[in-house]
Amino acid sequence: MRYLTFMALTMHPSIISHPGPWLREEIVKPHGLTVTQVSELLDVSRQNMSLFLNGHSSLSAIMALRFEKAFGISADTTLRMQAAYELAQARLREGELGLERVKRVA
Repeated sequence: MRYLTFMALTMHPSIISHPGPWLREEIVKPHGLTVTQVSELLDVSRQNMSLFLNGHSSLSAIMALRFEKAFGISADTTLRMQAAYELAQARLREGELGLERVKRVA
C-alpha cells in the first residue's frame, strides 16, 4: 500500500477526506442548515447538493466559490481537498494501470 506525502506529512490514502462530507460536518451542520436550506442558499439543486455533501459527486470550482461566498471557507482550500482526495483514490488503484516507467536511452 502506498502512502501519500501531503504538505510534508505522509498519510495513508484512506484518511484523505472528500470535501463534501467534511463541509457537511464542519460548516453546514454547525450553521444548523439542512441540505434543502443550503441548496437554496447556494442556488443549486437539492439533488446536486445532496450528492456532493454525501461524497458522491466532485467539488466544482463554481461550487467552491459558492461555499466561499456564503461561509467564508476558501475556494482554494476546498479545491485542494478535492484534488488530494481524487489523487488518493487514484493511488489506491494505480496498480491496475499496468504501466512502468519509461527508461531513458542516452
